[in-house]
Amino acid sequence: MRFATLVFLACCLLFDSPAIAQDRQTVIRDTSARVVKIFGAGGIQKLHSYCSGFLVSKQGHVVTVWSHVLDTDSLSIVLDDGRRFEAKVLGAEPQLDLAVLKVDPGIDGLELNLPCFDLKQAIDVTVGTRVMGFSNMFKVAVGDEPVSVLHGVIAARTRLSARRGAFNFPYQGPVYVVDAITNNPGAGGGVLITRSGRLIGMIGKEVRNKHSNTWINYAVPVTEIREPIEQIISGNYETQRRETDEETPGNYKPVDLGLVMVPDVIFRTPAFVDSIIADSLADKAGLMPEDLVLFVNDKLVQSVKMLATEVGALEKGDTVTMIVRRGEELVTIQMKVDIEQRN
Repeated sequence: MRFATLVFLACCLLFDSPAIAQDRQTVIRDTSARVVKIFGAGGIQKLHSYCSGFLVSKQGHVVTVWSHVLDTDSLSIVLDDGRRFEAKVLGAEPQLDLAVLKVDPGIDGLELNLPCFDLKQAIDVTVGTRVMGFSNMFKVAVGDEPVSVLHGVIAARTRLSARRGAFNFPYQGPVYVVDAITNNPGAGGGVLITRSGRLIGMIGKEVRNKHSNTWINYAVPVTEIREPIEQIISGNYETQRRETDEETPGNYKPVDLGLVMVPDVIFRTPAFVDSIIADSLADKAGLMPEDLVLFVNDKLVQSVKMLATEVGALEKGDTVTMIVRRGEELVTIQMKVDIEQRN
């Protein structure tokens, strides 16, 4: 009798009962309805043009990773039921690898009432917690097709740091390392939940260990990014923005960082560095030809023109922080602006 009981318990650990399996399907269905497919910019150095996100308000606020995919005026979001909407970037925080988008309901003024996660219900979990990851990895869904679902276990909670062998990545805070292949092209911005459906984390982009050259599967805890998400949605998030439509004072001398950009020949030419002037600020700071400028002082740079505008707004004494893509790395560059005003 005791042996039969042990066999029964072992089988329960290996196979879900019909009731548990039904509950699991409900969790998967409800979570999938809160995950969106994001389509935008791509094709630059063979970068993919899609990623994932998850809804955090009934009005259509979407949380995702900040990336080149968002560098477009024609950003679109596809819901679980196949409906497609235009969207805009409300705000981004590169140091948290975070962006918040807002669905545009269109000229009809459609009142959205979308299924969404409650950020206040997000929890922290411990090592060994069984989890599920939802995302549009490898562009498995373009309409009402279901997104991918992966089962795994939290293997560790640690810090994502270049000193531990990762690429020079802007986010260096706590992450969940997942024993599942969650971080694939297009998966960035997906969601990690417990098997009961509790919100845990946002799946990050693809990074790998410098020494072992192995890919890291991780998610950023939502509890680490909840506050900035809420601030961006409410409009209270403080960024280092500068107004660029004001008249430039006549005695202002434009900043010359020593950057020579690629020719601006199309409507939105990516901000690739063509060459660096020797002994310039850019040269001393470590910028290199073929760097792609992604952010200037936390503001997404969408083109060569926008880079010129952001640099033109700098004043003497300012510190400018640039995040550039160099091959497969994201590199942070800081420069102290040293210019003189005209008399």
